[in-house]
Amino acid sequence: MPRATNAVPRNKRRNRIMKMAKGYIGGRRKLLRTAKETIAKALRYSFADRRSKKRDFRHLWIIRITAALESFGMLYSRFIDGLKKANVLLNRKVVSEMAISDPQGFAKLVEIAKAGK
Repeated sequence: MPRATNAVPRNKRRNRIMKMAKGYIGGRRKLLRTAKETIAKALRYSFADRRSKKRDFRHLWIIRITAALESFGMLYSRFIDGLKKANVLLNRKVVSEMAISDPQGFAKLVEIAKAGK
């Protein structure tokens, strides 16, 4: 009976890892062990950063809204509270885009928020 090896699954596993390590520099691309370690770390970073991206964008939108509200002499927290009391259901992304591209519409939102107190 011939000796059975694990050649095909092993090569498939190695090729999958090396394909993921494509574009890395030096041993991170060529050596199996370092490629595995690098890929594992990269996957951890990508998982965490998919979550932190949401935080970062929300932070950016809040900064944009706050900057636009300075000219109206209003605080961000009072603005959001006024919108909630006036039952305006716009998310921060839309409001920040309005502050940039549609100043007249944003001014109307500010008036609604002031009246919503």
